[in-house]
Amino acid sequence: MVCISFVVPNSYAYNAGIKAGDKILKINGREINDVLDYRFETVSSKLDIVFIRDEEEKNVLVTKREYDDFGAEAETYLMDEKKRCKNACMFCFIDQNPKGMRESIYFKDDDERLSFLQGNYVTLTNLEEKDIDRIIEMHISPVNVSVHTMNKELRVKMMKNKNAGRVLDYLPKLSAGGIEINAQLVLCPDVNDGAELEYSLKELYKLPTLNSVAAVPVGLTKHREGLCPLSPFNKESAKRVIETINRFGEKAKKEKGVRTFYASDEFYLKAEVPIPKDSYYEDYPQIENGVGMLRDHKEGFDFALDEAIKGNRKYQGRKKSIATGVAAYPHILSLVNKFKNAYPDALINVYEIKNHFFGESVTVSGLLTGGDIASQVTDGGEIILLPENVLKQDEDIFLDNMTLEELKEKLGVKDAFTVGDGEAFLESLFI
Repeated sequence: MVCISFVVPNSYAYNAGIKAGDKILKINGREINDVLDYRFETVSSKLDIVFIRDEEEKNVLVTKREYDDFGAEAETYLMDEKKRCKNACMFCFIDQNPKGMRESIYFKDDDERLSFLQGNYVTLTNLEEKDIDRIIEMHISPVNVSVHTMNKELRVKMMKNKNAGRVLDYLPKLSAGGIEINAQLVLCPDVNDGAELEYSLKELYKLPTLNSVAAVPVGLTKHREGLCPLSPFNKESAKRVIETINRFGEKAKKEKGVRTFYASDEFYLKAEVPIPKDSYYEDYPQIENGVGMLRDHKEGFDFALDEAIKGNRKYQGRKKSIATGVAAYPHILSLVNKFKNAYPDALINVYEIKNHFFGESVTVSGLLTGGDIASQVTDGGEIILLPENVLKQDEDIFLDNMTLEELKEKLGVKDAFTVGDGEAFLESLFI
């Protein structure tokens, strides 16, 4: 049952007499429990809706154009509560957050519906056979799975959930049902790398609908009191991961025509191995996992810069600063230097921000805080440019609760912008 909180004026729902406060029980005989049930049934051209109003069951028949939006909304995006994570993974980043952050940061979701709707990765431990059957029936594809290891016993140990091994059997069932699978492996040195990684890649390769696999290194903060002791990857161990991943990638490329297996950019940076060329990443299936992000950013920047030079574009920008994490600093600096070679009058300072909030072992830009940026940028100029993922998705606030306005005030800058892809980054340098 889903409670309706808003009805779009002049929509099918509005014209059918559906009102805020109505509780939809069934559509075309299917019980409606969440957004997936609702969306799956309301694409039809004929809707037989059973709902409750003032404790009385009512029925309405609706004729509409197929795939048109019905026009009823619930209080939450999922039309249901988010599913909480039932695992206690040894590498969980949320467990490594310092105390005193906003409450939402400590919430761990593990919801297969968000895998389809927002691209989140799920562990499958929240799912039962009926959930798998629904995914197959509705053809909810692809499904993004946090696999970590295909060794059932090791998965139970890593995730501290007795069901973590058993649910791996859902993968071949999903694959047999035609559901594409994107897999993520968070690798921990001497735990699920080496021979265990080989085994996992071998088993995943057997899945007919395997779309892509990303290996990412465990992220370790300085806030690990009472947690399982883990060590970071070093240059040599990172290089071994890349070699293993690429061996399987070459095999997949030869046998299936697609690379499938990728190591994240972070592994290449740790190993001090050059980021592969654009063609290596094909259609960038794992870019949200940090796979090929630097290459894609560079390609977009270089293209936009070439166009600007060919078009004889003039530079009249203001003095600015750029804050970036330790990992991306060499990349950003090289792009800015390339820009300065083309536009010598550009006044741009690039700052490599060390992460004191989480610890200096955390080098990614997305985990920078306002406080660390404010304390390390010594000359902000008129404008400061920031990575697009340093702020809360729907609010201009950093992880340490500093607002963007507060950062501007501390640095004495007039404007602050977050910048995403390479073309947007090039454009921001002209401001």
